[in-house]
Amino acid sequence: MANQGAKKRKEENARHMARLRQIIIACNVIYVLLRMLVFHSSFTWKHWIGLIVTSLAYVIPYQQLAKMATPAYAEDGELLDGGFDMSTGGVCGYLHDVIYITCFVQVMSIVSGKFWYTYLVVSCIICSQMWYAFRILGL
Repeated sequence: MANQGAKKRKEENARHMARLRQIIIACNVIYVLLRMLVFHSSFTWKHWIGLIVTSLAYVIPYQQLAKMATPAYAEDGELLDGGFDMSTGGVCGYLHDVIYITCFVQVMSIVSGKFWYTYLVVSCIICSQMWYAFRILGL
């Protein structure tokens, strides 16, 4: 009974990572079907670059989250830790934000290329928060 919490977290993390994977695949499928097949006449090399950028913006945070969610086992195979709690904030929350913002940008860029500016807005917000934090700390 001592490992019930670890087993529960392991199962929750597995479900959570599967759900994230489904969201990422769905966004990519929607983008490819609509942008490349339906609106193929306006598809340019810039859209290929956009697909590569969004793919990288999915892969890097997803891999980091997968490493965080990986359970730890003892040498005898006993479950020691169920992995990091994916519902917490901090770095885990920021990685989720990157994935969700990328989903939004990728799907909405089908409608208009101006949705790519969302990445710039988010970057400006992050820089202003960092500047404010450094100013409070006196750095």
